[in-house]
Amino acid sequence: MSTAPATFPYRLIATDLDGTLLRDDHSVSGRTRDALAAATAAGAAHIVVTGRAVPWTRPILDDLGYEGLAVCGQGAQVYDAGAHRLLTSVTLDRQLAGVALAKIEAEVGPLYLAASRDGLDGEVLVGPGYEVVGGLPATPFTDASDLWTAPLNKLYIQHPTLTSDELADAATRAAGGFVTVTMAGEGIVELLPLGLSKATGLSLAARRLGVKAAETIAFGDMPNDIPMFAWSAHGVAMANAHGELKAVADEVTTSNEEDGIAVVLERLLPS
Repeated sequence: MSTAPATFPYRLIATDLDGTLLRDDHSVSGRTRDALAAATAAGAAHIVVTGRAVPWTRPILDDLGYEGLAVCGQGAQVYDAGAHRLLTSVTLDRQLAGVALAKIEAEVGPLYLAASRDGLDGEVLVGPGYEVVGGLPATPFTDASDLWTAPLNKLYIQHPTLTSDELADAATRAAGGFVTVTMAGEGIVELLPLGLSKATGLSLAARRLGVKAAETIAFGDMPNDIPMFAWSAHGVAMANAHGELKAVADEVTTSNEEDGIAVVLERLLPS
């Protein structure tokens, strides 16, 4: 990989998808596409780092014509988009996940559940009461034992009355020693393998690209992006970002609807 010119300060641009790179209609603006193209022409690499597992990410990457590496599933998967190949994958210990669920439900009462199965074509199983955000494809189940019949990347939990912030806090208190709990958006609280985060996958992908944390700028909008910001040299929160992410960001740009990524990249690019 070529070294970026001195006038462009980063060799790697890590972007979240939903609420960050994607506008609310799940498209990428022409301005943002142009800014990323200019940055890559200047020597930087662009990498997508998303909470979505590969099956929910692949159609977007294909539509963008994206052929690089992508970090999916909150860091669980490193995916080669050009080759349509899964390079690494971390799965959830199902026994620990069952213990974690029991502890959380003992704290807050019954949960609505969904689960992301491992693999390039892994289904998302959705139980009664669980509402899939964004209308993404999912397979319903009625028997909870179906959750545990194949390897999983993560579990999703929802609660009938608690907000996602409240549920994430309660889940962390009850089961933080068994799983990692992260909040990726309203209605999206996830249970991950203990210690896993976007930073885990990003560091693996960056190593493959020969790039260091000190050479990375990251863009995001939700608390699940906090570890990625901590790993990267510079973290940029979108104007629409969660308050917890803004609190640790190095700067706040305009919203995903207002080309926030492009605003920053255009400032950094050589004139």
